[in-house]
Amino acid sequence: PCDEEAPFRPNNPYAASKAAADHLARAAFHTYGLPTLISHGSNTFGPAQHPEKLIPHMLHCALAGRPLPVFGDGRNVRDWLAVEDHCRGLAAILERGRVGETYNLGAGNAWRNIDLVQRLCRLLDEMQPRGRPYGELIRFVADRPGHDQRYAVDGSKACRELGWAPRTGFAEGLAETLRWYLARNPG
Repeated sequence: PCDEEAPFRPNNPYAASKAAADHLARAAFHTYGLPTLISHGSNTFGPAQHPEKLIPHMLHCALAGRPLPVFGDGRNVRDWLAVEDHCRGLAAILERGRVGETYNLGAGNAWRNIDLVQRLCRLLDEMQPRGRPYGELIRFVADRPGHDQRYAVDGSKACRELGWAPRTGFAEGLAETLRWYLARNPG
């Protein structure tokens, strides 16, 4: 996991736009004294997330019996942070963060995409059985251009300076998320 001092090396235009925003905020603080606070969060998950994101997309596809598209070989790694923990982290930054600083909000829940999708399938098999394993729906598709192989941040500075730490265990948060989606889309 990278800390707040790690250099940016964006590999696609979307990542470059996020890096540019950070550089602009940092420059505005140092040049004009604009009171800025920057946060970098792990991939966030939880109820009501936009269906384009990995977890809700897989759930929507699975519940509809459609293929579960996994980019490349599925070995891309992401760290996952529950939305409630992310919101608490942002509040901690606003309340106790030092102006001009950057804070990472990481959870230490790094998973390969394929392992996460397989875990979701097993949870669905338990919570919403369909007669055949949901894992049969997994299909590997062409990877996105410039797709990062690993993305994880070290949240120890936020823990040390702000007293923030994630509270939601990954298994608990994932099951809660799945229950939320099943209550609204029973299949």
